[in-house]
Amino acid sequence: MKFTINHTDVNSKARAGVIETDRGQILTPIFMPVGTQGTVKGVNQTELADRIKAQIILANTYHIYLRPGTEVINNAGGIHQFINWDKPMLTDSGGFQVFSLNEIRKISEQGVEFRSYLDGSKHFFSPESVMDIQRKIGADIMMAFDECTPYPCDYKYAKDSMGLTHRWLKRCIDRFDSTEDLYVKKQALFPIVQGSTYKDLRVESAKFIADQGREGNAIGGLSVGEPAEMMYEMTDLVCDILPKDKPRYLMGVGTPENILECIALGIDMFDCVMPTRNARHGFIFTSKGIINIKNEKWKNDFSPLDESFTPQYTKAYLKHLIKCNEFLGASIASIQNLSFYLWLVTEAREHILAGDFVSWKKSTLEIVNRRL
Repeated sequence: MKFTINHTDVNSKARAGVIETDRGQILTPIFMPVGTQGTVKGVNQTELADRIKAQIILANTYHIYLRPGTEVINNAGGIHQFINWDKPMLTDSGGFQVFSLNEIRKISEQGVEFRSYLDGSKHFFSPESVMDIQRKIGADIMMAFDECTPYPCDYKYAKDSMGLTHRWLKRCIDRFDSTEDLYVKKQALFPIVQGSTYKDLRVESAKFIADQGREGNAIGGLSVGEPAEMMYEMTDLVCDILPKDKPRYLMGVGTPENILECIALGIDMFDCVMPTRNARHGFIFTSKGIINIKNEKWKNDFSPLDESFTPQYTKAYLKHLIKCNEFLGASIASIQNLSFYLWLVTEAREHILAGDFVSWKKSTLEIVNRRL
């Protein structure tokens, strides 16, 4: 995997770059739609590629491992063949999902024992097994197995957890470097910075991750309930330490405002379930502002939902579909929201290249925070 920076904004830390993988280029900054179980909810792959212009999507190791199972993916020839997607993919390690199941998991130095949320069956994830699973899934970018701390958490817990994440990372790297790609295309491994909201821990973790010399680096453990300003502070701190010549991925972020602010801090890659999750509940991001399509004011509004992205459907029609819990409503809303997110990062890139990113960001923030 290769990363090239095309331009860095002179008035912020924003960068426009290109990630080159064996399955194609990714222009950064980029937003990655979340396809947890091998599908971006409510959107098929043709729409993702041709209409939404997604360049890379995610799948989740934990969920794919439990269902349909790693062997099914392996027998299919990898996740790309299984879901009919020929562009780059990233797999989360499943760490966040495992650790969120605090009632049905047990952490040790060796790994995590947990019970399936599907049938209660017992399973075990170690750094080595998670690397093996992601090898079989075949994503272009694999994430290291880490412990994601909750917010808030005390200093000792955060420090101990960070130490465990670092030790697990060494094991992930050893396993990754001693195994081969299964489906011809090369895979990359991204470590994850942890440390909760403690500055000294974030600095220590960022330095440790930077020293590993991998193709890219991620920041985890943010956007888990902490104030936005605290998230920005930690992100800014870490971006000053992580290598400038490697892509930086801020995991699980976030709102359009979060994305714009963090692009300005030097982040290149984002993912979040917000566009599709909010869509299913009638919360729509548009080029003119935010709409709660369930409100009565839209009942007789026959203007396009958004002339830029979904001009063929009216607000009144989408309100009707969402109220009736029709699958089509969730699909239209998801396409709209994802189109908006991909437009947002594409425009950010263009304005970084043009040299007016900061002024564009200021005016765009007024739109993305406007309630219609």
